[in-house]
Amino acid sequence: MLFTSLFTAVVLASVVQGHEGHHDDQDHQVPLGYVKYPYPPPYRTMNGEVTADAIFSGITTFARLPWVQCLTRETHVPFDIAFIGAPFDTGTSYRPGARFGPAGIRAGSRRLTLYGGYNVPLDVNPFNSGLRIVDCGDIPVTPYDNKFAIKQIEDGHKSLLQRVAYSPLGNDSATGEELVPFSLDGKNHPRVITLGGDHTIVLPLLRSIHATYGPINVIHFDSHLDTWKPTIFGGAPSDQAAINHGTYFYWASQEGLINNGSSIASAFFPSLPPHPFMTTLSSLEDYDNDDNAGFKRIEAREIDTIGNFYFTTGVFPISQGNNAITGTDGIIKKIRDTVGDGPVYLSIDIDSIDPAFAPATGTPETGGWSTRELRTILRGLDGLHIVSADIVEVAPAYDTNAELTTMAAADVLFEVLSVMAKTPLGKVKRGN
Repeated sequence: MLFTSLFTAVVLASVVQGHEGHHDDQDHQVPLGYVKYPYPPPYRTMNGEVTADAIFSGITTFARLPWVQCLTRETHVPFDIAFIGAPFDTGTSYRPGARFGPAGIRAGSRRLTLYGGYNVPLDVNPFNSGLRIVDCGDIPVTPYDNKFAIKQIEDGHKSLLQRVAYSPLGNDSATGEELVPFSLDGKNHPRVITLGGDHTIVLPLLRSIHATYGPINVIHFDSHLDTWKPTIFGGAPSDQAAINHGTYFYWASQEGLINNGSSIASAFFPSLPPHPFMTTLSSLEDYDNDDNAGFKRIEAREIDTIGNFYFTTGVFPISQGNNAITGTDGIIKKIRDTVGDGPVYLSIDIDSIDPAFAPATGTPETGGWSTRELRTILRGLDGLHIVSADIVEVAPAYDTNAELTTMAAADVLFEVLSVMAKTPLGKVKRGN
């Protein structure tokens, strides 16, 4: 028995030693055609045809886009549009939880490509537009140090934005003229769509945008002004506490990151009906802060009146009958008139949608737009040069089991992505 045990041990040791000794030659020791890491077998129907992967299986990326580790081992992979998460929520004032927003939004986006991803109103399939669109995962963000986290978000976004886009700009579809980039360095940069995170993340994102494009026009959908002075919102007990999800646009204005007078904010909710453009304020002086930050305002309830109010001011005659101007038409025109044809940054707080449609947010306000209305308005931005965008304040812990908010957020970004896919980020060369 002892002899048998010793013999077995010697044989096993020889096998191990032999395997290690021939490690360099192991490629020559495998069967012909052997694949070490095979792809999973495709799903097949009864007649042998390959079917689509199940949308509820596999690693969850936005709309099942390819996952590229853009910030680490795959920095060499070029792209045209990238989705990136910023899981930060330590700048919120009411309900935390938006750090789980990126994961929730990705989950809500799973069925965007269930039937192929064709956007009927905009007549485009952004996923089949010839652009390389990827999901870069999340920026590593610390939950312990806001100052460091904000720097992480800026550096992560800037790392993506300052690369060269995968596809060339080409020529203008209307004139055939060569297009040149809007960027300061004259290079064709990709676009980045950020999944928040609370709204504080927009300050580092605008710092990144400014480094590439200079002062930018901003379209801001929100139920709050977010231009409060730190002494008003939060009291600013420290330098870092002064930067939060209600003051980031104040700081962006102070730093010269946005174009004064060419930015617009929409979907503010009324608290004092006799006053136009009213939201929940500390006082009417908050409007002065908003004006100084360079914003013009559209209040949420104007969707019921702007078709008549805005177009009776001499800008437009009132149309009649079947051609009557709707509230969304008026809001779209006011936005486009304000921001013009230059590069635009788009920031969307999910609380601009009424909590009946999107309850999972940090600071919900009643009286907002429906998901359909916001999507209609976003489609009306077709043709604008959106350099980057975000959606923020999605806090999945407050959502329903039906994922109402995360699906709404994903669908809103589907409209933004479609607008981006249709409009190259360049201007006619002769306009220089």
